[in-house]
Amino acid sequence: MKKCQIPPLTSWILVIALCLSFCGCSTSLSPSTDSAVEKSSQTPLDEYVAKPDPAFTYDPKPAREDQKDAYTARTYHLVSQEWLDTTKVDRTKWEHWVIVVIPKEVKYNQTLLFIGGGGNGGQDVPEADGMLAQVAVMTKSILVEIKQIPNQPLHFTEEKDEQYKESGRKEDSLIAYGWDKFLVTQDPIWLARLPMTKAVVRAMDLVQKEYPQITGFFVCGGSKRGWTTWTTAAVDKRVVGIAPAVIDVLNVAKSLDNHFAAYGFWAPAVGNYDEMHIMDRMHTPEFKALEAVVDPYSYIDRLTMPKYIINAAGDQFFPPDSWKFYFDDLKGEKYLRYIPNTDHGLSPEAYFNMASFYNAVLTNTPRPKFTWSKGADGSLEVRCEDKPTQVLLWQATNPEGRDFRLEKIGKAYVSSPAEETEPGVYRAAIQAPEKGYTAFLLEMEFPNPGFQSPFKFTTGISIVPDTYPGAK
Repeated sequence: MKKCQIPPLTSWILVIALCLSFCGCSTSLSPSTDSAVEKSSQTPLDEYVAKPDPAFTYDPKPAREDQKDAYTARTYHLVSQEWLDTTKVDRTKWEHWVIVVIPKEVKYNQTLLFIGGGGNGGQDVPEADGMLAQVAVMTKSILVEIKQIPNQPLHFTEEKDEQYKESGRKEDSLIAYGWDKFLVTQDPIWLARLPMTKAVVRAMDLVQKEYPQITGFFVCGGSKRGWTTWTTAAVDKRVVGIAPAVIDVLNVAKSLDNHFAAYGFWAPAVGNYDEMHIMDRMHTPEFKALEAVVDPYSYIDRLTMPKYIINAAGDQFFPPDSWKFYFDDLKGEKYLRYIPNTDHGLSPEAYFNMASFYNAVLTNTPRPKFTWSKGADGSLEVRCEDKPTQVLLWQATNPEGRDFRLEKIGKAYVSSPAEETEPGVYRAAIQAPEKGYTAFLLEMEFPNPGFQSPFKFTTGISIVPDTYPGAK
């Protein structure tokens, strides 16, 4: 049975590129000592993040300041660290823009920290994302975004692939390259998740130096940044809640086994890992060692803060029932939100869910209580202590296979009112189709007094029949 009381959280909005030419004086900082664990229990991730780096500096004078009617936004230039050395990569210094949005009225001392993407290479100094600025104004709280996670593109000295010799590596191709290097050398320095996590922690240090009233960070981000949301929470006790989005792959090897068993092939979205032959080595001691460093599932005992996990029901990377390899094992407050008829890019719906949640945390608004469970026959049941505004059953059928990627089936999910079998209890039991597979979930909406958007949660997604056409 999954216990659900609303957490503090947020997530979403995938961001864009920018960069770094900047001059001015810099402030050298001492790194935070807010490690989440005792030294004896530290992993290479902990050790890397905690290790002082003389390259860690920022300019206290904003590179850009925008005065708006409802807020002020300041953009700072941050050097978070040096990663690798020039014998291994063309650019070792990691540089970022950190944007701080301060509404005219600030009532709270916690902030949303959004982990953004983008590239390094000559763009103008960025302004604040309009949606994040709107959240700052609505919630009367400071909001922060760090960009360029990871720094990219990067050209590696030992690159063997001609396409990357020219273009450099970024996003999954960058991460997959490091995974391959780790599997060969067992040296964790190659894992890009380490500098990605350290950069976010250093952004927290910058923010608390410039805005000492900030005492805690609610961290969120999508995709690779969603993964980094998990690892940041694992290593830094200043994180008071998280909202990782579209990174439905905790317990990596089991999740990827499920991927292949469902499809009978590796989806193109994970092609960067396939081309590096990562999956061929998933069941080796070396891959186990990799998981111990970067898989959020390895840090499950630390991840007790409230967790609001946003996923896409049609994600091109991850089958929609991937929750079953980690969600039951998570500790503390935990909530799922699968959004039907979306892929890895999500939709504005995720933004509104995030804003509603974040406001409730800041204002200490009572959050609805409910539990949900999945039966052995695939049926779903929700038991609500608080009365929902509505409960919907969403379902989609693919007559051709166990494949619910949006790019494969389109917007096939349709909704109908869920059956209330007794007061506060809703059940969904779907018969397997004559041909193919059906995926379904229950979506619960609750009122959120005093805010523009309601609370929304879902069960995990169930698939019937529970057979695997691609199983080896």
